Amino acid sequence: MFDIISFMKYIFIVLSLLLLSGCFSSPQVKREELPNTTLVKNDFAALLSFNNENFDEVFALFQKNCQTQKAQKLYGDLCNTGNIKNKREFFTKNFDLYKIVAKKKETTGLLTGYYEPLLHGSLKKSKIYKYPIYATPKDLVVVDLGAIYPELKHYRLRGKLQDNKLVPYFTRAEFEKNALTSAEVLCYCDSKIERFFLEVQGSGKVQLDNNTTINVGYSNQNGHKYSSIGKYLIQKGVIAKEDISLQSIKRWLEENPSQVDNILNYNKSMVFFEQKDQGATGSLGLELTPKRSVAVDRKYIPLGSVLYMDTDHKDIDPHIVFAQDTGGAIKGPLRVDLFLGSSQKAQEIAGRLKEKVDLWILLPKKRIDE
Repeated sequence: MFDIISFMKYIFIVLSLLLLSGCFSSPQVKREELPNTTLVKNDFAALLSFNNENFDEVFALFQKNCQTQKAQKLYGDLCNTGNIKNKREFFTKNFDLYKIVAKKKETTGLLTGYYEPLLHGSLKKSKIYKYPIYATPKDLVVVDLGAIYPELKHYRLRGKLQDNKLVPYFTRAEFEKNALTSAEVLCYCDSKIERFFLEVQGSGKVQLDNNTTINVGYSNQNGHKYSSIGKYLIQKGVIAKEDISLQSIKRWLEENPSQVDNILNYNKSMVFFEQKDQGATGSLGLELTPKRSVAVDRKYIPLGSVLYMDTDHKDIDPHIVFAQDTGGAIKGPLRVDLFLGSSQKAQEIAGRLKEKVDLWILLPKKRIDE
């Protein structure tokens, strides 16, 4: 006679064993260097596209990456590796591969892109060049909370002193209204809209009216949270969600000049700049490499990390990238922003790029402690 109870117990045991087997075969790993990030160990052989990499280029960029203290701390003696013949073997033999997952078990993240814009400007204010690109104001106070509380090492408090108290710094709208003299003007540009997107990108070039070009890069920020004007325009119902892009936002602003200040001031965050000797430079202090440098959230992924990303975008092959930058809109372990360069094509791709991405991190084998 068929015993339904015994049969159900058998099924339960089999399913339990299968589930346990799956957990043991792909254990979640926690690393001291990535305290907020959940990892799952993988094998290089599982990434078929890994074999198509340009490992000569990757190895050269790894050595460049190792010029920074953050990369040296993460990769130790591997940073001292001299020239070798088999670059691919260097990575497969010395590193382990871990897929980055979120606490809610998501394994797919979001990839966007950014670029180095070219603005037109002058060192002198005029009717054409009237929008100042500001250096860090003298009255902006930055408190590194990690100096007092080590557990808050990634947090900084920004504000200004008022009656011996630290209060929030001016928002974008407040800063413009006060016409402050505490901030040096690096130069003037001919477009308030292009200046705004310079802040979003974090660095760029300004072609001056004296036939010279200067590099400007991120220096500081006013301490207010970044708010996306793209999302704001969607909420207002003026641009459909499926149509939102850098290009569509710029076009709408140019067609609605009376609304420009209102829309731009929705983002209370404001970026200040400094003149640079080199092109687009990330938070790691290195000049960014197109399609190889990415911005990450350093609360989850350390700056200087070697990553591997896989996406279905037609212009972006799966490949190794380097965490060399950060961004106000880049939040979470599976959020990555790819630097695409300074060409017109880079701007076009970056303006529309919004793709699912899988992300792995390469960590040195000899330091693995599971």
